[in-house]
Amino acid sequence: MTTLFKFFSLLPLWLLHALGWLLGWLVFGVSGEYRRRYLFNARQAGMGWRQWRAAVGESGKLVAELPRLWLGRPAAVQWDGAGHVDAALSLGRGVVFLTPHLGCFEITAQAYAQRYGPTHQPMTVLFRPPRQTWLRAVVSTARARPGLHTAPTTLAGVKQMIKALKQGQSLGLLPDQVPPLGQGVWMPFFGRDAYTMTLSARLAQQTSATVLLAWGERLPRGRGFRVHVQPLRSPLPADAAQAAGAINLEMEALIRQCPQQYLWGYARYKQPRQEA
Repeated sequence: MTTLFKFFSLLPLWLLHALGWLLGWLVFGVSGEYRRRYLFNARQAGMGWRQWRAAVGESGKLVAELPRLWLGRPAAVQWDGAGHVDAALSLGRGVVFLTPHLGCFEITAQAYAQRYGPTHQPMTVLFRPPRQTWLRAVVSTARARPGLHTAPTTLAGVKQMIKALKQGQSLGLLPDQVPPLGQGVWMPFFGRDAYTMTLSARLAQQTSATVLLAWGERLPRGRGFRVHVQPLRSPLPADAAQAAGAINLEMEALIRQCPQQYLWGYARYKQPRQEA
């Protein structure tokens, strides 16, 4: 499998995206469970078929582009809102980047590391190792790059992230990811309660870090990606639970900007797992 991954990493991005588009529609057509969850989530958010249809193929592109992003040559990246990053880094209080399952969330951390890691501050991202041994080795190698660190989803990882913020560094989190039981609160997400992490808000509040919203738009015909960065629309509440709810609203606003690239098949409303 590692050899196959390396082979796909050599292919041009446009071809990987074409194969991914086919993969996305194949899974959508074959897996009834995935299709029902996908449609339920999209309709829960009030999305019509014109908004969710393109996301079927985009979900497949998300998978197909990973070999290139992890093992291949760097993809072309454009920036929209880099001035917000420059201003936040100049404060020296650390930056928390919040990214939903929108577009290519892998590219946001890579693009930051390439642009800001060597001359400013590195970024640390939460990392849960895959269960497959071969994939764990590939991912660990791919994410071990200059300007980009990883932190495990453990207490030690949380301490590592707090230390990074206090040193003025940056963090990358996916706040619409379902956390383990006891590490979140039930808050509305597109009108239905979803188990929502409080970690992102607590990290920002404990360190006075700047919170920025970011997502990686997948450009058509394999032309690369555009990283969008914007500030919060309003400051987060002091209460962690209320802050988690406010972050959900911010994620909703981002997703509405480009619902065609949201991962509607993600099990956002599932029950949280019990950590061992």
